Amino acid sequence: MIIREQFTVPKKYNTVALALMALGVLAVIGLYVTTHGGGGTPEEKNLKDARFWASLLQNSVFFLLVVNASMFFICATTLAWGGWQMSFRRVPEAISACVPLIGLLTLFILLAIAFGGNHSIYHWTDTEHVKHDAILNFKKGFLNKGFFAVMSVLTIGLWSFLGWKMRQLSRSLDQKPLQSREEGKKYVWNNTVWAALYLVVFALTVMSSIPWLWLMSIDAHWYSTMYSWYTFASTWVSGIALIALFVIFLKNNNYLELTNEEHLHDLGKFMFAFSVFWTYLWFSQFMLIWYANIPEETTYFAPRAQGIYKGVFWMMFLINFIAPLLILMRRGSKRNYTTVTFMSLLIIFGHWLDFFQMVFPGPMTNAKTGETQMPLILYDFCIALGFAGLIMYVTGRVLSKYPLIARNHPFVKESVIHHT
Repeated sequence: MIIREQFTVPKKYNTVALALMALGVLAVIGLYVTTHGGGGTPEEKNLKDARFWASLLQNSVFFLLVVNASMFFICATTLAWGGWQMSFRRVPEAISACVPLIGLLTLFILLAIAFGGNHSIYHWTDTEHVKHDAILNFKKGFLNKGFFAVMSVLTIGLWSFLGWKMRQLSRSLDQKPLQSREEGKKYVWNNTVWAALYLVVFALTVMSSIPWLWLMSIDAHWYSTMYSWYTFASTWVSGIALIALFVIFLKNNNYLELTNEEHLHDLGKFMFAFSVFWTYLWFSQFMLIWYANIPEETTYFAPRAQGIYKGVFWMMFLINFIAPLLILMRRGSKRNYTTVTFMSLLIIFGHWLDFFQMVFPGPMTNAKTGETQMPLILYDFCIALGFAGLIMYVTGRVLSKYPLIARNHPFVKESVIHHT
């Protein structure tokens, strides 16, 4: 078997990536022009400004968490001493290389919102309002600009550094084979330690504090103890879907010869299983609040499940649960390239919709009238395509720089003989 270790980025691939990025930039410019032109009352101007920043917040946070899920995949399988993923490990490594760049964009957007003059997205940034709001005043030890900025910088910095370290450890064997059994043990141990450090940081951020700060604090009077796990499940299954898309793309272009339908089957199982897990969290969070019928809790779901966002709310439930349940349940569907490609794109879009309905109802509620609006989703979708183009471009460049197979890794053979 001839193994093509070096990926050459097709010209058409780069053209599509650059075109998507250009579309995203034009969408940002168009959205800014449409939301900052014309007159209106102060409340209407605030809503327009909030609509612009909410779109950037939704897309940047969603895609940052999705690409960061690739490093979670690497570290989780490393800590488990798994070998089945070694034949395509360079794919999630390349995707995770997007974290520093998208992280910088996200950090800029987050700080611009927190330290800007519009408090429609994060009400807790208005110090005068906090003084007269008992709930926000109680939470100000956690919800304040200083803590928000420090946590955001520290989180994105640690994700970027630890991800870089894991990639460097993987690439260190490409030109330097392990010389002895002891060297192999030391290498595996170092990988395990760094993977564990990353997972500790991941647990303290994605699985706890960061969704509270970046997303749940949009509706600062409301809280859910399941929110961070819910956010994690949404971006984790989207991250697996993104890995599957790149694996299939490379297979269709005659790369990753050691990766076969057995590996694709396992990625499909992850997509199926965590779609069900996401639904469990979605239903549990919704059902407990509905059953309790406490006004300060049900206000979060009122515009989503019964109000103007009802269509989006139930559509993303159909896309994120019903479709994977019916389509990915069969063994054969998880081994079919076309089916997995379709479901991967559908899952990513469905969870992007999930983030849309998580972010927009709060900022798009008129503080004076209490009326909630839903913006035209076209601009937001075009901005999402811009992020998709950025991920394509960066991932393609990284894939072309290093061998597609992790050379000399002690677990490669385990991936070659893998079967389910």
